[in-house]
Amino acid sequence: MFRKIGFGLIWIAFTTYAFVFAPPDSPEKTITLITDLSTGKIADINPLIVALFYIMGVWPLIYSCVLFADGRGQKIPAWLFATLSFGVGAFALLPYLCLREANPEFPGQKNIFLKILDSRFTGIFLTLGAAALVVFGLTKGDWSDFIGQWQTSRFIHVTSLDFCLLCLLFPALLGDDMTRREMQKSTAFWALTLVPLFGPLAYLCTRKPLPETNTQTVTN
Repeated sequence: MFRKIGFGLIWIAFTTYAFVFAPPDSPEKTITLITDLSTGKIADINPLIVALFYIMGVWPLIYSCVLFADGRGQKIPAWLFATLSFGVGAFALLPYLCLREANPEFPGQKNIFLKILDSRFTGIFLTLGAAALVVFGLTKGDWSDFIGQWQTSRFIHVTSLDFCLLCLLFPALLGDDMTRREMQKSTAFWALTLVPLFGPLAYLCTRKPLPETNTQTVTN
C-alpha cells in the first residue's frame, strides 16, 4: 500500500511541476520542434535535443520488454499504459506502477509479440540504437544551447526530467521480472540497473528467458 501511495504522490508531484512550475512554453515553437523531430528535419536542431527526443522513444520499448510480461495476470491492461508511454513517458507509467499488483509469475505461453520482447536480440538492438544516439548527442551537441533551452523551454525541461524519472523507476519492475525468470537478485545486478539508460539495457541483454507453462494464456 505504501508503495502504491508513493508512486501516486510522485505522479502528482511530477504532473504539478510540469504544468505549473516548469519554465513557460511557446506552443507554436514546441509544435514546430516536435514536428521537425518526428519527420527527421533535424539539420538545424541541436544534436543533444535530437538524441534526447529519440531516446525517449527507446525508453517505452525498454519498459515494454518488462511491462507486457508483468501485465499477464494483472487486473489493469498493461498494454494501454505501455502504449501511452510512447507519447507521455513516465506520466503514463507512474499510474501503472501505482495500480499494479505484485506479479512474480508468468502463466501460459508466450505469443509472437512476447517472444520478440523477451528476446535478448531485442535488448541488443535497443542497446546499439541507444548507444548511437548518445554518441551522436555527446559528440555533436552544443551544451550551452541545451542548458539555455532547458531553462526556457517547458518541452525540453520536462522531457529531460522525464528521462531521469524513467531511469529511476525501472527497478520498481525488476524484482518481479527477475523472480519470473528464476534469477538471483544480487546487489551487483540491482546496482547495474541504476546506471542511467544502459543499466536497464544491459539487463535486457543478459536476463534469462521467461519460462512457459501449459496454463491458459491470458491477454493483457
